[in-house]
Amino acid sequence: MNLEKAKNIGIIMGGYSNEYDISIKSGQVVYETLKYTYNCFKIYIKKDEWILKKNNNSYSIDIDNFKINGFNNLKLDCIFNAIHGSPGEDGKMQKYFEDKNIPITGCNSYLSELTFDKIACLNFLSSKGIKVAKSVSFLKSEMIDVSEITKKIGFPCFIKASNSGSSFGVFKVYNKEEMVKCINSAFEFGNKVLIESFIQGREFSIGVISYKGVTKTLPITEIITSNDFFDYEAKYEGKAEEITPAKISNELKSELEMLSKTVYNLLGLIGFSRSEFIVNSSGIYYLETNTVPGLTAESILPQQAKCANISLKELFTNAINEAII
Repeated sequence: MNLEKAKNIGIIMGGYSNEYDISIKSGQVVYETLKYTYNCFKIYIKKDEWILKKNNNSYSIDIDNFKINGFNNLKLDCIFNAIHGSPGEDGKMQKYFEDKNIPITGCNSYLSELTFDKIACLNFLSSKGIKVAKSVSFLKSEMIDVSEITKKIGFPCFIKASNSGSSFGVFKVYNKEEMVKCINSAFEFGNKVLIESFIQGREFSIGVISYKGVTKTLPITEIITSNDFFDYEAKYEGKAEEITPAKISNELKSELEMLSKTVYNLLGLIGFSRSEFIVNSSGIYYLETNTVPGLTAESILPQQAKCANISLKELFTNAINEAII
């Protein structure tokens, strides 16, 4: 392909959160996958500087107007979002590029902000009839009565920073002393904390994407971990078994596919998504949705796409085509 005539694609990676290194890995995979199809530019996002890299050269970016210093007249046709956490998953990057009239892959700013906020997303879906765990939530400024929480939620329970990903700021606690300590730790990740009852059951991760104009459910993954829960270590350091496709009955498969697609549609999502569920004898409980999931070949969504005979190139190219349309 003549790359001089190919579309210019900026791949944003990095970000402001503890997921920086994970995002760099995802962004590099996107770059290596697409560099022979598009004119690709790696854009590293940090709080105090944005850097564009091309052919081993680095160019600073004026954040206010998105002008690339020393790289004249570059017009990007699309931004491929590979930032996990803030500012790529919480609506900030989406709003920035929406204001610049530059297409960006995935959800718009409003939907990104909604899905990244665990409390807001759970409240919204619960109001639509989706089954979720019993929970309470607090702002950092509020007084917290541990005894009242214990009566309502019980032990064990999960304490989660409302605006964080990759299980950063997520703790499983078994008593009041741990609860107080972990609430304070969760508040280090933001000013809102969710406290959620523990649900014993099988955990499933389901990718739902818009692909060639159709909402498509990918093969289901069951997550089995020897850790206390599917935490950072389990996700990224091989402490979990991810079985794709999950070994489940056709009935459960249909129920999970239908529910995950319902969640996708209720939220009005486009592009990539990966939703998590717990299944037990009481039913299927929704946990959360990730709209910028890991994109390395080992990550769950690409594993599911591969199982559906969708290559990384097809997956990423489709995301760009949908953004540009």
